[in-house]
Amino acid sequence: MAKCHRNNVGSIALDHRHATKTSTSGGHFRLWNSTLRRIIFDAVSCGSTSRYKYDNDDDDGDITSTASTSRRENHAEDPKTEKNVTNVAENETEASRKKKEEELREMKEMVKELEGEDLMKKRIAAKRVRKLAKEEGLEVRGTLAMLGVIPLLVGMVDHDENSVKSQIESLYALLNLGIGNDANKAAIVKVGAVHKMLKLIDSSDSSVCEAVVANFLGLSALDSNKPIIGSSGAIPFLVRILRNLDNKSSSQAKQDALRALYNLSITPTNISFVLETDLVSFLINSIGDMEISERVLSILSNLVSTPEGRKAISTVRDAIPILMDVLNWTDSPKCQEKASYILMIMAHKSCGDRHAMIEAGIASTLLELTLVGTPLAQKRASRILECLRIDKGKQVSGSYGGNLGATVSAPICGSSSSFTKTEGRSVEDEDMMSEEKKAVKQLVQQSLQNNMRKIVKRANLRQDFIPSERLNSLTSSLTSKSLPL
Repeated sequence: MAKCHRNNVGSIALDHRHATKTSTSGGHFRLWNSTLRRIIFDAVSCGSTSRYKYDNDDDDGDITSTASTSRRENHAEDPKTEKNVTNVAENETEASRKKKEEELREMKEMVKELEGEDLMKKRIAAKRVRKLAKEEGLEVRGTLAMLGVIPLLVGMVDHDENSVKSQIESLYALLNLGIGNDANKAAIVKVGAVHKMLKLIDSSDSSVCEAVVANFLGLSALDSNKPIIGSSGAIPFLVRILRNLDNKSSSQAKQDALRALYNLSITPTNISFVLETDLVSFLINSIGDMEISERVLSILSNLVSTPEGRKAISTVRDAIPILMDVLNWTDSPKCQEKASYILMIMAHKSCGDRHAMIEAGIASTLLELTLVGTPLAQKRASRILECLRIDKGKQVSGSYGGNLGATVSAPICGSSSSFTKTEGRSVEDEDMMSEEKKAVKQLVQQSLQNNMRKIVKRANLRQDFIPSERLNSLTSSLTSKSLPL
């Protein structure tokens, strides 16, 4: 298209008028007419282009042009920033990838050394596994297990040659592999590690025994391992470590053995194995050592859930008084709750245990616990009191059972001298009710007297501050309505 200008349209119009006046033939006019249309179309198109160009020369065009320039500058800078961020991310990813590759290569080397025959290299490799499993976390422990280190480490436990150091390194490597990884715990037991560890019991080195106890603690945390370990013969070994009969158990080993026994006692099938030892007697007599009392009471709480366990506890001398004493440990609410649970189960299940509790004067202790104990301890103490109250009523009724049967079966009539009415109630009924009231009143008086003695003792007053005659007169004036039995 030829170059156009804004005044072309005017020139074409003038030419058109001139041509119209001078033309004399229709064909010539038609030629000019078609030519004119083409020229006007071209001119209009050129004009539109010029007009658009002209409009962009105003102020709005300058602003748009400036904004466009700014966006182009920003877009020129953004790719550079994005490129830097991308490079940093790629560098971090690359460093992480290289680190993982290095760790994997190192783990494969350790597995290769564990598969070898050189005892020194195997011990060093076990030590590296122990350290890596402890420091690097769950992912590395899972990777090591997939590479097959667990059977290799278990194989080092019962090596025939003198390799105590290798045994210790392999035991602690297995311990670290099982931390927080149930799959590894199950795999360790599945390859027969428990029986191999028990063979090391007679080892003269105490460090080996401590490592075995630590492994039993870790492995017994998994429910599926509990019955396997319990039936393997590990419980007598743990009891022996706890009691320190060999005089070579450290404090840490005793704590680990106690915690492992607690884990194992959770499974009911293991309770029979526990009762075959003298653990119950040892535990009850160990109550009072504040460092282990809560754990001891936890084990007894598991044992009391079975009839055999309750019988084993009740047959220990002074078991109930010792448990009653725990109820007074106001500075140890957890121990109070566990002891009250044990006593509650025993009182609910056994009449003989209820009688023993009443004879030991448990009512006053329970009454105090209902006032100053934790909500859970208060609830359990109330339940024990309810069991004792019902049992006490049955005792009184039972003492008159023979005569009471005849009384109820015979008609109550005025001609019978044996059943003289007094305001609609027989004399014998009143005697029975009075005996029951006397029994309850005696129980309340006994509890009040014991409480008064405890208050005097805690206040550091003289023992003769309140004479026994005065104390008896105070308590005798009260009725069963004074305290909620």
